[in-house]
Amino acid sequence: MTSSVDLPDLPYQDLPGVFDGTVPAGVYRCPGVGPDALMHAEAAGWIGAVADLTGVTDKAGFMEAFAVGLELPGYFGRNWDALSDCLTDLSWWGETEGYLLLTAGWAGFEQAAPAEADSAAGVLSAAAGYWAVRETPLTVLLG
Repeated sequence: MTSSVDLPDLPYQDLPGVFDGTVPAGVYRCPGVGPDALMHAEAAGWIGAVADLTGVTDKAGFMEAFAVGLELPGYFGRNWDALSDCLTDLSWWGETEGYLLLTAGWAGFEQAAPAEADSAAGVLSAAAGYWAVRETPLTVLLG
């Protein structure tokens, strides 16, 4: 299982590498990334979304933030398995060169709910790994 504390940092200057493939797809801590990351993603032909975790202190809040921010399908069951299913079948997002998922407020969520943050990191890492061996990468930036 992936621990959220073991996730690597992505320095802001490495952000362009996410889109040109010089930085491997994966899950990274990246506290300095803001809305400009979505503009970079769009310019590269990627689809991006933001899940705002500001003030989220539990699994239910996390699931709601992801459901809203990613515009998850109505059948999303608001549990870890359902999140995994949605993130490994992104057909509802459409065809793209890549997927960028950003979070805001990750540090606060991680501090308030460390076990849930570890579960989330595991699901996000598994989804990134799933897409890493396909032609369409998924990168998650936890800010």
